[in-house]
Amino acid sequence: MRSRVAGAGRPSAGPQTRRRDRHGRGLRGPLTPPRSPISRTRAERFDDLVADEVRRIAQRWGRELAQVEFAVEDVPETPLPPDGPVPLGATLPGEGGRPVRVVIYRRPVEARATTERDRARLVRDLLVEEVADLLGMSPETVDPSYEE
Repeated sequence: MRSRVAGAGRPSAGPQTRRRDRHGRGLRGPLTPPRSPISRTRAERFDDLVADEVRRIAQRWGRELAQVEFAVEDVPETPLPPDGPVPLGATLPGEGGRPVRVVIYRRPVEARATTERDRARLVRDLLVEEVADLLGMSPETVDPSYEE
């Protein structure tokens, strides 16, 4: 009687490579085209949202923000106080020749916003507030649509 299990009865020479996929239906490919919006992850869409807002602000304040780096991180790396709120963004000072960084924390922002529109507005407000603080101006001066 022959065994149907590959390699049964033979000493193993290492990991076996599969010659075909499970159930023999062919390898699974992407379900959507790579350029379609549905194929983007939440993190990629959030990065795009932040990049769009940074470009919009840089159109007006590009020269002042030339030495500022904008970044997105999942969560704050600093230990948080047990009673305090989770920060949504931060401005980190430049040290050792590194530029000043304005960081937006993706997971806390996504937890706070319920819709895509709320998320976009919150990201816009966070970036305007951080840039205004960095430049020593009011948020309304940085972006006249801030109060809307």
